[in-house]
Amino acid sequence: MGEFELIRRFFAAAPCAQAAEGVALGIGDDCALLQLSPGEQLAVSTDTLVAGVHFPVSPDPFLLGQRALAVAASDLAAMGAEPLAFTLALTLPEAHADWLAAFARGLSQMAQGCGLALVGGDTTRGPLSLTLTVFGRVPAGQALTRGGAQVGDLLCVGGELGDAAGALPLVLGQQQSQGVQADYLLQRYWAPQPQLTLGRLLRGQATAALDISDGLLADCGHIAKASGVALHIEAARLPLSPALQAVAGAAAVDCALAGGDDYVLAFTLAPQRLAALQAAWPACTVIGWVVAGSGVQLLDAAGHIVNPPRAGYQHFGSTGD
Repeated sequence: MGEFELIRRFFAAAPCAQAAEGVALGIGDDCALLQLSPGEQLAVSTDTLVAGVHFPVSPDPFLLGQRALAVAASDLAAMGAEPLAFTLALTLPEAHADWLAAFARGLSQMAQGCGLALVGGDTTRGPLSLTLTVFGRVPAGQALTRGGAQVGDLLCVGGELGDAAGALPLVLGQQQSQGVQADYLLQRYWAPQPQLTLGRLLRGQATAALDISDGLLADCGHIAKASGVALHIEAARLPLSPALQAVAGAAAVDCALAGGDDYVLAFTLAPQRLAALQAAWPACTVIGWVVAGSGVQLLDAAGHIVNPPRAGYQHFGSTGD
């Protein structure tokens, strides 16, 4: 199967590649053309995922398609951007029709759920890897950034933490499935749901934000550095799912702090804005606050600073997504 036949058969014909709002020209020319309204800015982010580093060497192609796009789309959520389009550069050792069909279904399912249109990309032969570039639009001056956290702000997260890290032993075959609880964690790993709605809610509300990919402690360190402040995190406040606690046991807190791959938003917020946000997004959880200083400190139940066992997860022997 040639490159152009592969693109035509599995990607140009996919539901996510059809005409979409904001796409003036999609697959089929040298470039795609995206249409922005006056007063909007284009948000752009690129993620590369490599077999054996960011996912197992022989993944289920449907699940891989879902996960690859979700990881990239989460960056749009972190900026408060409205999803618009994406491109895919796919490197394959071999072009197997069944594998490609399943991958395209997973990719398209996530794309349609996120409101993203496939507008182009590239295919080549080599070790399995995927590079996705996502495009979104945001009103000028309203994009969320990592800088801007203020002393006295609350530190919040948009949902439960650590589930993907709890699933990792299952993904790698190091631990056998344990029924519905394990299935829940595997779903959170393979099909994370980018918090796009929350990102839009945070426009004009959050003082700083990002998505958690490399672990809560490591990623909060980016907010602290960019904002010139320190963040205090209370371990007892971390939102943990019953499934994670059942499967990971005593390691659940470590999964939440340093496991990575959550794709949940972490953000800082003035205290007076909390009630309205929680009414709109009940999963919003306060886990700490912003203080003068630098870095991230973890506090125990007595308010004492403790040293976590690790600061960030190194996924499959390398850095996270």
